[in-house]
Amino acid sequence: MTVHDTPGEFLDGYVRILAEAAATGRRLTREELSSRRELGARAAASGHSWRVLVREHLAASRTGWPAAAAPDSVLSVMQQALDAFADGYEHAQRLVVRQEEAARREFIDDLLHGRGDAGHLAARAERFGLRLSRAHAVAVAEGPAKYDETDRVPRQVQEALFGRFENRRILFTTKGGRMVCVAPGDQDDVLTHFAEQARAATGGGRVALGRPRPGAIGIGHSYEEALNALDVAARMGFDEPLLRAADLLVFPVLARDRQALVDLVRGTLSPLEQARGGARPLLDTLAAYFDTGCVAAETARRLSLSVRALTYRLARVHTLTGTDPTDPAHRYTLQTAVLGARLLDWPARPL
Repeated sequence: MTVHDTPGEFLDGYVRILAEAAATGRRLTREELSSRRELGARAAASGHSWRVLVREHLAASRTGWPAAAAPDSVLSVMQQALDAFADGYEHAQRLVVRQEEAARREFIDDLLHGRGDAGHLAARAERFGLRLSRAHAVAVAEGPAKYDETDRVPRQVQEALFGRFENRRILFTTKGGRMVCVAPGDQDDVLTHFAEQARAATGGGRVALGRPRPGAIGIGHSYEEALNALDVAARMGFDEPLLRAADLLVFPVLARDRQALVDLVRGTLSPLEQARGGARPLLDTLAAYFDTGCVAAETARRLSLSVRALTYRLARVHTLTGTDPTDPAHRYTLQTAVLGARLLDWPARPL
């Protein structure tokens, strides 16, 4: 905050009030108290520190001390005047803090969602420690609860992050109940440390990293990639604590044409609904089979089945769908359809 004017200007009328009120021992009038509050607010808005202002009041009290007044009366007037001055000062400071926080939240919303003029965003970013001429990447962490910046968990992560990278140009915030860190794209150590601290503070939460992208709009894209990675992990049942959007690019490609994906799942897997118990058991069998690299023994172990029972299930899939999961020529279509079913949350959600 830029400091304007001199501290003494905010003591206007103080010595006169001190002399007049202390002489009779009266309390300050409403107008006198109001003038002190107004001067306190102006002093805060001008950027003067409270210590300097108190020192100026004490110095003025010493030089303007009414000789004929009782010390208790003088001290009482000083207390009333400083209380009113402090009230105005603190009120103005709270207003400034709220305005600063509102401006910061507005900037963060515009930045993460790619809203507003890029040049204007870049100018605002400097104020909050970012240089948008560089590429940036965004990390998003989620835990078992929703968080905002006043909660213990985000404060703990923020302290650990800035305690280690105090001089780095990074931004930490919360958005949608998640913790968000924006860092230069070539500083993977910052985002990795953020991920470690977020997982520790949340008791094993999950963190997703978007790809480094240039410019203000790029930060919004990186943020969306991180969110999409978290969504894909939840739908696909991934248990990795750290997700990188660069490793999951196939899933946005699959989901880009939703109708084509629906047609693939319906055309390939809907016959599984004819099985006893519905499609879910056979779909889970296929998912486990593909996750193990089509190794029957490992798949059977994961599903707590005998290899013979697994073989029967795979044969049942072949019978119902006409597609053999053990045949490399058919495997890609089936595996893609299984991935699509996970993304679409089928059969829990109708196609």
